[in-house]
Amino acid sequence: MLLRHAMGAASAGLPPLPDLSGPARAEGRRRAGRRRLALGAAALAVAAAGAAGTRLLPEGSAAPAVVPAATAPAAPVGPVHIEPAPGEETMADLPDDERSRREVFQNEAVGVLQELLPQGTGTVRRTDLNVSRYQVERGDRVFVLILSVRPSTRSVAIPSCAGAKGGTCVTATLLDGVKARATTEPVGSGGVTATRATFAYGRSEVTLSLSPDESAGVSAPVTNEQLLTVASDPAFHELLRYADERPMEPLATSVGGG
Repeated sequence: MLLRHAMGAASAGLPPLPDLSGPARAEGRRRAGRRRLALGAAALAVAAAGAAGTRLLPEGSAAPAVVPAATAPAAPVGPVHIEPAPGEETMADLPDDERSRREVFQNEAVGVLQELLPQGTGTVRRTDLNVSRYQVERGDRVFVLILSVRPSTRSVAIPSCAGAKGGTCVTATLLDGVKARATTEPVGSGGVTATRATFAYGRSEVTLSLSPDESAGVSAPVTNEQLLTVASDPAFHELLRYADERPMEPLATSVGGG
């Protein structure tokens, strides 16, 4: 069950969040029969719509089970358009087959995130800027959501709350012993906060974050614990596994000895 503690209830001085892997695995077995990541099936739908040549799975791989129509969350049709900065590349600049592959991934991510985020968070939508950017809409409030699975050749330290700057910080053990950290930190000078979870998965660095609606003065509508609960779910890990094995983002490299 998703946690619904008040924002900021945890602090850096509190004990680490309990191991989430056991409850998440049990829930995953219950859910597995009705919801599996349908990237292969979705690719066929994209091809039927005119994006011929899209291939999400390697030759000879078995496609995941199809998501039953009755359990697939509804979402607005089409992406949110984000105007790029001068010189910034967008998904529209990609070859057709690669753009279609990323759009299929985004659609699957939207379904998983919509299911796993706390009820009342808002409607999750993908954007056309890049594969890692989404947004959550709740009435006239808009929150930027980032799901980044970035390949990396550098060693990623096990996250801890040591050195966290302000706000609150908690750590947790996710599936398969993955260590994660989540922080809620002030943004700008308007008294609002963003929530961000980071961890290593396979050969990638993962970020799952939700930013505030600064113009409305509203903080990100999730807590550290809620974000870590999303990150611990088996369906979310299927997304990570696909993106880790078939990267869609630039390689992360060390900068300035970091």
